[in-house]
Amino acid sequence: METAWWGAVVRIGQALLACGPTLLVGWLIAALMERLLGREGTFKLFGGHSWRQLPQAWLIGMLLPVCSLGVIPVLRQMRKSGLSGGTILAFGMTAPLFNPISVLYGLTLSDPFAIFVFCIATLTIVTLLGTLWDALFPRNWIDPEPLPPTPYGVRRIGAVAVSMARQSADSSLVYVLLALVGVGVLAAVLPPGVLQKAANQNDSLAPLTMAAVATMAYVTPMVAIVQVASMFQHGNSIGAAFVLLVLGTGVNLGLLAWVGRHYGLRPLLVWAGLLGGLAIAAGYLIDRPLSPEGVQPADHTHAFDMYCNPFLQGATNLAADSRRMILESAAPYDLVASMMAAIILCAGGLLRWIDPKDRITERLMQGAAPLARDVILPPRVVAAAALAGLVLASIGGCYLYYPPVAEIRKEMVAINAEIFAAANSKEWETIEFWVPQQEDWAHKLRVSSRMRWKPLSDLQLQRVDAFQSSLEDLEHAAEDRDIQEARDASRKMAAAFTAMRESLGSP
Repeated sequence: METAWWGAVVRIGQALLACGPTLLVGWLIAALMERLLGREGTFKLFGGHSWRQLPQAWLIGMLLPVCSLGVIPVLRQMRKSGLSGGTILAFGMTAPLFNPISVLYGLTLSDPFAIFVFCIATLTIVTLLGTLWDALFPRNWIDPEPLPPTPYGVRRIGAVAVSMARQSADSSLVYVLLALVGVGVLAAVLPPGVLQKAANQNDSLAPLTMAAVATMAYVTPMVAIVQVASMFQHGNSIGAAFVLLVLGTGVNLGLLAWVGRHYGLRPLLVWAGLLGGLAIAAGYLIDRPLSPEGVQPADHTHAFDMYCNPFLQGATNLAADSRRMILESAAPYDLVASMMAAIILCAGGLLRWIDPKDRITERLMQGAAPLARDVILPPRVVAAAALAGLVLASIGGCYLYYPPVAEIRKEMVAINAEIFAAANSKEWETIEFWVPQQEDWAHKLRVSSRMRWKPLSDLQLQRVDAFQSSLEDLEHAAEDRDIQEARDASRKMAAAFTAMRESLGSP
């Protein structure tokens, strides 16, 4: 029981840190919809009740960087604006599945045609589900509640800030917490490494197994696309990869509870059944045609270890190791975003306690008359600029997340020295800490070169592949605690790294 408890704590903590950036974006988008676009503007943005509603929903969803947790506050505002359930669910599924950073990563690391097929198949499922939902459950929207116009100037900024804080502590927080509980339950019941053989290419049950696990899990778009790319590179089941992307990234327990709460149990069961059935059917349909040629199928994968308990039975120092694992799993921007999210959440909780009737917003909405010299921008223009800024920020984030090749190589040189020293000193935990980071830098090397219109040559790609293979061998040796195997693998890794660095040329 102690191992199960601390394993759940680790996975919930890691999920909390991972969702920090996209939760912030979700709260901001919801606040912009409420205070700048308003009910009518939000209704028109998503195509209203016209034939354009579903295409516009998934097109906007593909541009906004939110996850399956950050999207819940946005869905709440969409429903208050009178949009149909089909449109809301189409956006709710598409927004977590795709964003500019994750799609770029997938196109670079996997077969571009396969990623294109994944996108088309997913959007087909989302559109078909939205259409069937609106046909089976007509008039599934509510009449929009009127909102007063937001004043200009500082009051407008204050109204958006207050709305963002209150969005963080409203009823959508319950669904976020429920999704995290699902992550903890999954970690508590799955022993370490139990999913390592769950996605083998020759396993006919791989898509079904992945469907059972993915719905309980919380997967960010970037993590999902990395796992999909890893499954392509290791010759795992492509059908299982597709099911993981659709059900793991697009759905969680919180989202299912939100649908059931607002639309009823029967519509929830119909929607969840159709979604699961279509995703599994599509997975089996594309499995064989998209299986990569010339790739030796691996007999196991570590891609899904993050859903299992990280501790073996009988492990000691669980509290200290849990804290270390949570902090080590987070990137610096995750920590900063999570701290900001915590501050906003505390502010939202305080506002709801001291001002339950939202008198502050009422005062802010009583704006002063504009002066003759003032240039007044309509709220819709400001909202459109803010949403466009989010899209441009995500594109700019690509260049921050994937620095130039020269900078990546410097990082890899330093990390390689750490790994080599650890392998010869039998520091197994150090190896297990640095190898995933080095693998991540190797992935970024490919993406960075492609982004800057200088893709790696075939020779350079072969050298990168050989280096990544040597890293995997060293990781297996560290898991086995085999001293001689680790030293042999480290020498192989050092030679492969030297060959890769020489192929890249001078900085």
